[in-house]
Amino acid sequence: MRIGVFGGTFDPPHLGHMILAMEAYAQLHLDKLLWILTPDPPHKRGQEISPVDMRLELSLAALQNEPLFELSRVELDRPGPQYVSDTMRILREQNPDDELIYLIGGDSLHDLPNWDRPMEFIKECHAIGVMRRPDDDVNLPWLEKQLPGLTKKLRFIDVPLLEISASQIRQRIQEGMPFRYYLLPEVYEIICKKHYYL
Repeated sequence: MRIGVFGGTFDPPHLGHMILAMEAYAQLHLDKLLWILTPDPPHKRGQEISPVDMRLELSLAALQNEPLFELSRVELDRPGPQYVSDTMRILREQNPDDELIYLIGGDSLHDLPNWDRPMEFIKECHAIGVMRRPDDDVNLPWLEKQLPGLTKKLRFIDVPLLEISASQIRQRIQEGMPFRYYLLPEVYEIICKKHYYL
């Protein structure tokens, strides 16, 4: 199987996440796509993140009607901080016969040399799917020099320019602005019912 790996804090999961995930699924000819909810992301230390139980509830609601997507507990079931090189190593142990393709944005690709153990991460991936925005500025020769062998693993995904972010949605909720159509109905209903993000 070709399995995509899509990590994030999903605070909350929104339509932008769904669109990007489906574009990756289609363009990379995946058999399924694992959503990896990160409880304690190392790159967001010091930032306020909603409780993981709340983000898990919203993520499960977002994925409940999409059989192509599956929530993985690979980071939920181990203590933080959760580093992606460890996540990919565990996933390869769990899926020894499958091809694992980690999904990142163009901005994350640019920052890859600063990740924890980036060469280990690259080694654990069969491929790295890069969701390119039209305004991405990625210097591939420089990246290859920093991380030898990276470019042969890259698979580029054309995605629409989506000006939707979780932080924007949280701010809209706090300011009493409309936010309904940024989210799947299942996620919207839970946020309203339980007064999340207020």
